[in-house]
Amino acid sequence: MGGRENYRNPCLTMHQPWASLLVHGIKRIEGRSWPAPIRGRLWIHAAGKVPEPETIRAMEEFYREIYAVHGITDIKFPEHYPVSRLLGCVEVVGCLRREELVCWKDVPEAVRLEGLTDFCWLCEHPQKLLVPFEMRGYQRVYNLEKRIFEAAVRGLSPIEGPQPVKFPLPDPRDPFSLKPGSLALDHVGSRASEMNKPPSLSAAIAGARAAATQFSKDHEQRSLEFENNTVQKVKVSDLNETKHLESTSTELNGRVPSVSNWRPHNRNQADDREEDNRAHYVGNDSRQHQHRVRELNETGAPKILAAALRGLSLQ
Repeated sequence: MGGRENYRNPCLTMHQPWASLLVHGIKRIEGRSWPAPIRGRLWIHAAGKVPEPETIRAMEEFYREIYAVHGITDIKFPEHYPVSRLLGCVEVVGCLRREELVCWKDVPEAVRLEGLTDFCWLCEHPQKLLVPFEMRGYQRVYNLEKRIFEAAVRGLSPIEGPQPVKFPLPDPRDPFSLKPGSLALDHVGSRASEMNKPPSLSAAIAGARAAATQFSKDHEQRSLEFENNTVQKVKVSDLNETKHLESTSTELNGRVPSVSNWRPHNRNQADDREEDNRAHYVGNDSRQHQHRVRELNETGAPKILAAALRGLSLQ
């Protein structure tokens, strides 16, 4: 995806605790395996899965450690991590590959340490909703419904994160100029940065990676289980439909003449057939059954068989 899609009010569904950390200005980099398709305001929606306490602890410890690199220890984490809610928005000003971000000396080291994924979306100006909206989310980036947008835009409140950052775009007049490959890589500086990390920071980064990796595995497993259950339900539905058709066909076989025995006949033959069918309905020679037998002979078997194939019962 390359940023040319026609998004009016783009929204991204994220899982907790990452969604709230981004809206509260603690998280400045949104990591994805695909490049950001938009520039500008991006609404953030929290998915429906309740985060595990271990995941919350791992991510909060990660941000404590990376902010401590700059001597920042007073971090006010969210009191709650709501789910199935529209939380607020951020401004996406660019997108870089991880290799570029970790070598970008013009941004704080704590920001560079956030680069843990293939593509890093650069986020500024977080704003949160005073009252998060309950709503359903979708995959990847999608347009926020107009009625929700019109209500949400009036309830935004700016957020001051622990260390607000202004990403220096190469060309301020063109926000799309910051593309993967636009920054020179400094592999020597990157290796030095890796070696100088204190043990507590390394442990926090490893914890954050493990939390994200485990979450991805759980998400993939749930998706696979959902697909298998869906396929199984379809198979059961098909089986039930087949049984219904077989049952209907069996029921009709007692009332419809066999195709192999069907032959064109004149009115006299029809009278003979009427007598045969009257004998079939032993003990019941009502006018209704006589009329039904006459209808079978006059209309022909193909019409009756077609009705049977459609799963219709003979009335």
